[in-house]
Amino acid sequence: MSKPEHAPETPATKFLKANKVSFTPHLYAYEEHGGTRVSARELGVDEHAVVKTLVFEDENAKPLIVLMHGDCKVSTKELARQIPCKKVEPCKPEVANRHTGFLVGGTSPFGTKKAMPVFVERSILELPLI
Repeated sequence: MSKPEHAPETPATKFLKANKVSFTPHLYAYEEHGGTRVSARELGVDEHAVVKTLVFEDENAKPLIVLMHGDCKVSTKELARQIPCKKVEPCKPEVANRHTGFLVGGTSPFGTKKAMPVFVERSILELPLI
């Protein structure tokens, strides 16, 4: 019988533990450019139930995080209107990494290097489990 794989400690899991947030790690092999399609397949859920963490910057290069359903896109124009600000654009991967400390494809809204605002698509809060 093989030994169960141990989940690595990350800034996100440290944050969750420190704040007594209940979570369960789910490990699976990383697939480059697999995105939420792979996460959904490996977790056995619909892609809409997978929440992706996206890093954007406003017109002043201030970072922000957006949580969105895995099968949906973020309208930067609508996001800018909602925040409100003049312009919002996705960060380049190396810039997102500097802001968060996470690599693109493994970004978490918890335990980021910099404190930044987090915006959540309202319907995500209706999911039975995140």
